[in-house]
Amino acid sequence: MFKLFIGNKNYSSWSLRPWILMRQLGIAFEEVLVPFGEGAFDAFSPTGKVPCLIDGTSVIWDSLAIAEYLAEQNPAVWPADREARAWARSAAAEMHSGFPALREVCTTNCGIRVQLKERPSALDRDIARVASLWSDGLSRFGGPWLAGPAFSAVDAFFAPVAFRFQTYGIALDGRCAGYVRRLLELPHMKAWYAAALAEPYRDLPHEEEALRAGLIVQDLRHRGK
Repeated sequence: MFKLFIGNKNYSSWSLRPWILMRQLGIAFEEVLVPFGEGAFDAFSPTGKVPCLIDGTSVIWDSLAIAEYLAEQNPAVWPADREARAWARSAAAEMHSGFPALREVCTTNCGIRVQLKERPSALDRDIARVASLWSDGLSRFGGPWLAGPAFSAVDAFFAPVAFRFQTYGIALDGRCAGYVRRLLELPHMKAWYAAALAEPYRDLPHEEEALRAGLIVQDLRHRGK
């Protein structure tokens, strides 16, 4: 059975990607959660980062590499239609390497609600690009998922964005707003979110990132340490 190493569910958007993909597609795996901390991931990950997938003697690191590895055994990772598959791969790769302002300003912290101090123009451009990309996929391939009727890796790559938008009160219109709701209402997304709220530990660097972004107006997490 696959073994998937992940970080704190409250903070690790990168871990969520393969986790939600495998859950949604019914790919069995053992989850190993290792809390953030100096050197915490060095024992199993060659980069010292998560996520990291272990399959027997094979070690696969990086969320995009994991998705492609899984696709070799499970074609449902990507859409069956060639055009949709090409679009989905391009969109997932853009999310993987792009949107720097969204990542920097709206860091992942599932359990809190933050009122932003400001909305830098670079952040607004990233948000507009996300909306444009989602609108394109939903209209071109008919929804309800980004590349057609079935959840695929491109949805997994944008799943953390739904949590970011929820945390920082970023509202979209129309079909994009519906897509955010659709992601957040997935039973496995709800399970991830509930586990994030229940985590007893806090990681100071991640907490400081949220404080730099704005005012924490609500903390829904259980009392931590």
